[in-house]
Amino acid sequence: MTEQYVDAGRAVGWGSLSGMPHSAPQVAQSVTYDRILRARSEPYNWLTYYGAYDGQRYSPLDQINADNVRRLTPAWVFQCGSSGLHAGASTYAFESTPIVVDGVMYVTGWDGFVWALDAATGKELWRHKHAVPFDTSLCCGNVNRGVAVAHGKVFVVSANAHVLALDASTGQVVWDKTSGDVRAGESGTQAPLIVKDKVIVGSAGGEFGVRGHLDAFDIETGDHLWRCYTVPKPGEPGSETWPKDGEAWARGGGNPWLTGTYDPELNLLIVGTGNPAPDFDGGVREGDNLFTDSTIAVDADTGEIRWHYQCTPHDLWDYDSIGENILFEQDGRKLAAHFDKNGYAFILDRTNGQLVRVFPFVDRITWGDIDAQGNVTAKVYPEKEGDPVHFWPGPAGAKEWTHAAYNPNTELFYVPVQDVGATATRRRREFKEGIPYWGAGVAVDGTDMAGSVSAFDPATGNEVWRWRNEVPMCASVLTTGGDLVFAGEPTGEFHAFNARNGAPLWQFQCGSGHHSSPMTYSVDGRQFVAVPTGWGGWVEGFAPMMLGQTHGAALFAFALPE
Repeated sequence: MTEQYVDAGRAVGWGSLSGMPHSAPQVAQSVTYDRILRARSEPYNWLTYYGAYDGQRYSPLDQINADNVRRLTPAWVFQCGSSGLHAGASTYAFESTPIVVDGVMYVTGWDGFVWALDAATGKELWRHKHAVPFDTSLCCGNVNRGVAVAHGKVFVVSANAHVLALDASTGQVVWDKTSGDVRAGESGTQAPLIVKDKVIVGSAGGEFGVRGHLDAFDIETGDHLWRCYTVPKPGEPGSETWPKDGEAWARGGGNPWLTGTYDPELNLLIVGTGNPAPDFDGGVREGDNLFTDSTIAVDADTGEIRWHYQCTPHDLWDYDSIGENILFEQDGRKLAAHFDKNGYAFILDRTNGQLVRVFPFVDRITWGDIDAQGNVTAKVYPEKEGDPVHFWPGPAGAKEWTHAAYNPNTELFYVPVQDVGATATRRRREFKEGIPYWGAGVAVDGTDMAGSVSAFDPATGNEVWRWRNEVPMCASVLTTGGDLVFAGEPTGEFHAFNARNGAPLWQFQCGSGHHSSPMTYSVDGRQFVAVPTGWGGWVEGFAPMMLGQTHGAALFAFALPE
């Protein structure tokens, strides 16, 4: 490959300028569906977004453990900031989860960037830049959460709603398909999920009044295989929960903008859906508004919804239920755990969607109540035009998209908690394609907030321990076989806690806030913990007092001294 610069849909080779290599070993060719099914049997790799299909964000690796983590130190740092204009008028954030395959790391940036790195040293092997128009409509920051890898390809979605398959050795485009209407405000932010011969992606853009959908593409050809709309059209199951007249359903939101989990025995994708549109003005969409704010179980072969559970019917607070559904078993029962933006945790039977247990996981919940049977009672909401209403949690939720984790050794869930309120003032707005369709003005509290990493027993709903913080915890957590929980702060600190009692064991200041997902892997017997740092995105939603903080864009890899 000769020297080249960024062109739409092309890799970037820098070899003649810096002596840097521009190809990666062909390790991804052997990554198949069967191998991803057994991902946890090779803990030296991180083969799929959550580490495994179950979404537990747990690694059995234990070289780094509660006894020696105090010796953890940076092994390498990859700086990936870029100068010049970026797509969209909103801020960017480094929110990716790196994937590691046999010593090669694949990671995305925020503006169409994909990199392949040497996972032992951080040395760049190749980079790809997909051109994203500057005027792309983005709700909540220019972000991307990662790739999927299989069959020698790296799969990524772009902010302008493209699904790309790249050659994993060179970064060159294999195929490029469109997954949404960027003119209407549809976009893409999630890491794809590989299931069998399919690449599964979900749409984003509910704040622009689009109709959410989940899509499947053929791994080899990019052919579109099925689409699952998350808002039913008239006559379809669930359509009775939308107004009979008009087209509220056609702009109803419900976008599944975060990567789902997968149960191969049931052949079900367990996916969270986003808020209805407009977010705060329920007067134009009377009814429960299925399948927004729900967990849906989707047949991976056909795209049909097999069951659903709605966490917040007729949402008036912007409480997307897009957060991960973590699959686990208890007392011989197949369960899914979901920590919702509305402040409640839901334990569901994943064979049929029945509620097993519901409990609050944040201190302040004023918007309403959910009883033990799952009955929802709304108490405080933006009801009258121009009348400000304050409620907890605010629209970023008690936990936003960032992920909880489950450790099968401790049988505990670890949750990053945001205790932040907000004031919403309803403002009726007529729908116009490509224009934000919120239905309210919103001001998130800049004071009187808190955060925590909290551990919960799913058998009882009881909080087992809590590490308290003065600011919300806005990044995913990771748990390991070394009895550790890793979590980053908006202020830049990266922590390790004892998974059994929450005792702080180690801390490192990364220089920029965390709004991403740490992961772990090993190369030649040496365990690393990697975390992207780069503060930004929808800061005014989850931590407005931190607007203007150091932006940053660095991927840190930590290890024990050699």
